[in-house]
Amino acid sequence: MSGVVIRDAAVRQGERQGERPDVVAALARAAAAIARLDHALTGHPLLPAILYRARLDAVRRAAAADGHAIDPWHLAALLEGLRLRMDPYLTMLDRGAIFDAARHAFDQYQWLVRPDFDEEGEIQAAERLLAAAPGAAPLLAGAHGFYQWIDQGGDRRAGRTALVRFWQRHGLLHAPFPLLGAAALRAGTPWIRAAWLTVFLESLAAEAADGLQCVMTLEHAWFSARTRVAARDGRRSTSRAARAIDVMAAAPLVSATSLGRALGMAPQNAGVLLEGFRGDGIALELSHRARRRLYGLADLAPLRDGVAPPRRPEPGRGRGRPPLVAIEDEVPTGPPPPLPPLTPLERRSLDYSGLEAAMAFVDEAMRNAKRLFATLPQQESVGPVADSDVADDEGDRRALDHNLDDPDTQDVAWP
Repeated sequence: MSGVVIRDAAVRQGERQGERPDVVAALARAAAAIARLDHALTGHPLLPAILYRARLDAVRRAAAADGHAIDPWHLAALLEGLRLRMDPYLTMLDRGAIFDAARHAFDQYQWLVRPDFDEEGEIQAAERLLAAAPGAAPLLAGAHGFYQWIDQGGDRRAGRTALVRFWQRHGLLHAPFPLLGAAALRAGTPWIRAAWLTVFLESLAAEAADGLQCVMTLEHAWFSARTRVAARDGRRSTSRAARAIDVMAAAPLVSATSLGRALGMAPQNAGVLLEGFRGDGIALELSHRARRRLYGLADLAPLRDGVAPPRRPEPGRGRGRPPLVAIEDEVPTGPPPPLPPLTPLERRSLDYSGLEAAMAFVDEAMRNAKRLFATLPQQESVGPVADSDVADDEGDRRALDHNLDDPDTQDVAWP
């Protein structure tokens, strides 16, 4: 069924239920955007990697709406098993806020993917409320039910997870793609039902549009990287480069240690492979560090926008400060146009068999991250501390020194 047909059906259902015109218009936009996203996701060979990245972005949005904004690369690095190196000028309160944001986002991820027994009971209670919500259109019923759940004091994490299941159970999405309407729970959002419904539906439409662009960007980055690796390595049966690309498509960031573990090769050899990718323009280095460097596929827009080349000595340059050279300001060109989807022929031309092993590596990384977050210090109370700079550094070191199994784990710095 096309997006236009689904949109028109949603409009008719909204009008029959007597919704306000602005709610009906927002409903139409959300229905059309979700239909386009579902069409792109159905049968997609990269679906496991797409869902993993979408969940990370969804929990980042949810954490920001809950007052715990976190840099997406901080979260990705923590899931990779690295510790954050704090700015020495941050106060204890600021450091605790960063740790709390990371923990809050990871906690929401656990609710989405692996809820425990008690969390599952809470989610099922939210599901029952959503199922009993009025409305013939699933989008409207889900919106009304979620509003009622939050209004009566229900847990946001349980309600969001119930929404993901609700969309899939009612056929809006055939995959558990996390459309949460996170922006509707930001501070300052009007809590009058009709006004809130408009904000929620507009938020769903924006998340669906971003998800569709993520699908296209990821598949183009993966396809481009696999094609360049095939051209570089030819038909060498011993090359593990293609499997390495699958791992990098599954996980936003990888290090030589984690890639070596995923591919069953020595970390030194995995590091050589990643540096080769960087030299060929297939991957970018994000961490700007000497040890345990982090890499991601170069064609992914978030990495390309947020990364500058690491500072390294220039051959032939002497000591001292370089001369000042006037640099003309570049004229902003605006964001690049959206990428078109790959053709079915292009999708069938490559082997996807390595993706399952790559996703198993990602699952292992999430289990390791759960142990990591158990070591992060809790921010319970903050008061005046004598010699605060020294005390802060010592406290962070004592709390994090016993982190993870990897002996190469080091602090990670961010630009």
